[in-house]
Amino acid sequence: MTEQTTGRDYAPPAALSEHVGKHPGEPNVMEPELLADPFAGYGALRERGPVLRGRYLDDTPVWLVTRFEEVRSVLRDQRFVNSVTSVPGYGGDDPRARLLDTLGFPEHMRPYMLGSILDTDPPDHTRLRRLVSRAFTARRMLDLRPRVEQIADELLDGLPEQAEDGVVDLVERYAYPLPVTVICELVGIPEAVRPRWREWSGDLVSMRPDRIGTAVPAMVEHIHELIAERRSSPADDLVSALVQAHDEGGRLSDNEMVTLVLTLVLAGHETTANLIANGAEALLAHPAQLRLLRDDPGLWPRAVHELMRWCGPVHATQLRYATEDVELGGVRISKGEAVQPMLVGANFDPRHYAEPDRLDVTRQPQGRAEDHVGFGHGMHYCLGATLARQEGEVALAKLFARHPDLSPGVPPGELRREPVPGFWRLASLPLRLSGS
Repeated sequence: MTEQTTGRDYAPPAALSEHVGKHPGEPNVMEPELLADPFAGYGALRERGPVLRGRYLDDTPVWLVTRFEEVRSVLRDQRFVNSVTSVPGYGGDDPRARLLDTLGFPEHMRPYMLGSILDTDPPDHTRLRRLVSRAFTARRMLDLRPRVEQIADELLDGLPEQAEDGVVDLVERYAYPLPVTVICELVGIPEAVRPRWREWSGDLVSMRPDRIGTAVPAMVEHIHELIAERRSSPADDLVSALVQAHDEGGRLSDNEMVTLVLTLVLAGHETTANLIANGAEALLAHPAQLRLLRDDPGLWPRAVHELMRWCGPVHATQLRYATEDVELGGVRISKGEAVQPMLVGANFDPRHYAEPDRLDVTRQPQGRAEDHVGFGHGMHYCLGATLARQEGEVALAKLFARHPDLSPGVPPGELRREPVPGFWRLASLPLRLSGS
């Protein structure tokens, strides 16, 4: 087991957990042990082999890829696609549609969920990524940094008055509001609606059909209203740029435009918020590492990479499907079969890292090199990785500089994590502020 704080009091959705244990020898991603402590659970699976037969959320067969080299291989190998409909000759049902039914997605909302940039393959993926990538260039992110710093400062200014008996929930008051504000400003979501996006995001991550069935139509309706507004009154934001691409060049359909906005806003804050919260918890639990950062703030960029490896929020990618028979890790993957790269297994692989269980903020190479798969790899590498790293660096550096005596507000064993397979997500992070 790693040094991580494990989850407690989880309650997986019944429709997804009823299959657990039905296939002995085939690990199910909904197993309580894997949800509660994915570091130890997937670590044990990794040592059984690089590619293992398992079961996905809805109990369909899947090959779990557990080791660093094999995970990177899948992510950069174009013989593995994100949509099973891209497999030559495939004529069956889309398994993603079955999962959406189980999770309570209304049928008329399916096109918005199945056509996202995360689910497409070339040439559609290339076209969609090109349309939005200019908003996330390194230069644009550098220009955005002063605004990120300003937002962080404003949120930190308000923390003391939001504390109760000196304790504040960092997730609710800082880790989420910062990236939500940044991505909403970039995309063009009005300030008055941003708290609703935070709620909608929580509804989706909950995996509860009753909440999802209400949240998805509300998000889609809001995006349609926003598109209509920007069509009549353009602004300097991504929604206006997408409207222009749709209206003038025909490079974007109506559904694609809505789906892009939906995906960018959700992915643009959910991952970063949990990186900030997980990172704060990890550094408080490792005071020697925090001391290194206090003594040398120049280490923060490398530290954020290490935090993304050690306690990053994304533990698994979406399913990939083999377009032909592929040999991987000594296992034959047949055409059409699903594989799931387990990032948490790869990021702790002792074949690639010395002492992988140890948090070491000096571990990652200096400069732009990235020796982990926390943001993925290959053509589907996280579009907003540069922004996420910048937000994580700014948020954590400013937090610990402003509150040098910051300490946990509850014992580590009382921290609760959401039982979401593939994610490492704190429900809350009570912290005691300095001078409170």
